Amino acid sequence: MTSSPGTTGTQHSSDDPRNASILVWVDGQLLPREKAVVSVFDSGFVLGDGVWEGLRVSGGHPVFLDQHLDRLEEGARALLIDLPTRAELTEAVHATLRANDMTDGVHVRLMVTRGVKSTPYQDPRVTVGPATVVVVAEHKEPMPATVTDGITLFTTHVRRATPDTLDPKLNAHSKLNDVQACIQAYTAGADEALMLDPHGFVATCNSTHFFVVTRAGEVWTSDGRFCLGGITRSHVLEVCRTHEIPARETTFSLTDVYDASEAFVTGTFAGVVPVRTVDGRTIGAGLPHAGGRGPVVQRLQELYQQHVAADVAARAGAAS
Repeated sequence: MTSSPGTTGTQHSSDDPRNASILVWVDGQLLPREKAVVSVFDSGFVLGDGVWEGLRVSGGHPVFLDQHLDRLEEGARALLIDLPTRAELTEAVHATLRANDMTDGVHVRLMVTRGVKSTPYQDPRVTVGPATVVVVAEHKEPMPATVTDGITLFTTHVRRATPDTLDPKLNAHSKLNDVQACIQAYTAGADEALMLDPHGFVATCNSTHFFVVTRAGEVWTSDGRFCLGGITRSHVLEVCRTHEIPARETTFSLTDVYDASEAFVTGTFAGVVPVRTVDGRTIGAGLPHAGGRGPVVQRLQELYQQHVAADVAARAGAAS
């Protein structure tokens, strides 16, 4: 996604002319962007029936690749989608990067659907043929101002689903509740949506995970029951443990958010991003960094980048 006037969410980036001529992996073929298409009978197009992962590439290596493939496989097992082997998926990603001569400042979207259907109908048994695999790799960097100045959030009325309706642990193509939340947020003048769980407690954002830093200096994020098992989220918690920053997964309300010293979101694309305001309230009101990047967020940004660099170095060492 490239930016349009007025868009400042964490997933937006500046236009890069190189993306006009990228090659896209579609079921084993590397095709020019304008020819990279799937069937109108594909399960992903007809029903949103598929799973996907977003990957950040650094030094030629998809960061935390094994964990992303673990999550993809977990979702596919739950949905009874027959994935290609892990080796085949890994090669599809790397072949796409090689074909586009991409090493840094790259974001990859790996998408797998159930496959082509004999007729546009929901029953998985009318699927004919294997799963559809698409890999889109683009030159994309977070907006510098997003990383330093942060974003604004609006609490949407759209709640996170319960596992008996649409399990939030599934990173599925069906994202309509997140889309609805995003629409409500940006039409209210915010960058992204903060979403509550079915009980009214803070859960996550429409495309990122949400954290607060309390006035006592603790890092809090939701208890995780109503959000995707975020990989960046898990690594930020690991960084906190490693560097003795008090952090916990817990249940908290909007009152806690409004009183927070700092707030931030995490995601594969932009890493750790500060939050300036929530529902018009300046985060950290009355503090020197109010409405800006606070000291804990800045430290976590630095520590997370070191954590990513360590993963890349380990992959480079294993490949040599």
